[in-house]
Amino acid sequence: MTCLPAHTDKKLGLVIDLDTCVGCQACVTACKEWNTGGHMAPLTDIDPYGGDADGVWLNRVHSYEHMTEMGGRTVNFPRSCLHCETPACVTVCPTGASYKRASDGIVLVDEDKCIGCKLCSWACPYGAREFDTDVGVMKKCTLCVDRIYNDNLAEEDRVPACVAACPTSARHFGDLGDPASAISQLVAERGGVDLMPELGYHPTNKYLPPRAHTPRAASVPAPRLEPLRVEGGFLGWVDRMLSH
Repeated sequence: MTCLPAHTDKKLGLVIDLDTCVGCQACVTACKEWNTGGHMAPLTDIDPYGGDADGVWLNRVHSYEHMTEMGGRTVNFPRSCLHCETPACVTVCPTGASYKRASDGIVLVDEDKCIGCKLCSWACPYGAREFDTDVGVMKKCTLCVDRIYNDNLAEEDRVPACVAACPTSARHFGDLGDPASAISQLVAERGGVDLMPELGYHPTNKYLPPRAHTPRAASVPAPRLEPLRVEGGFLGWVDRMLSH
């Protein structure tokens, strides 16, 4: 059994706004692109253009139809590792390949120690573990550790690839262990929640629930259009010719 650190200096994680996520898959694509050459590289693709495509994706987006009093709405739900405070995937690992860092709370996999037994994937209730059949090891979201600590990047770019790519700013990154951080204040203001808190794993990542629908605006009839004035001269002739 792999032990967990008694304390972490930080709790780096993501906050995902379900109200503004449009399910565009930009975060999925950016994650795949960066991590194919990053910490967990390569992310295997099997028959990507065939009828039985398969492969490793560290971030996925699911879409659901949700009925409310105001009618139906589509909720897009991004899913990746939640970097739990007490991750079962770590404590069941027989080789120490899965571990949680004391410095920042990120959960990682040491591929040199992983034997591909899949115990971590069975223990994770969030389905965040991916088995790479090509190399026989488990892979998962790393919060782009090779990006957020990369001094060769501009400071504003030192965020996970999924956060940098999100066109609606539905994804936020920061230290959730610091109550004064912008990301912690966002969680407090919007009532951020844990995914399946009843399991007791205390996910670091939080979800901001969709806002309640507001009543639809009353329909306002459009004003009657006045007939266009026919212009004279050459332009008027051109307009008349094109209108036929």
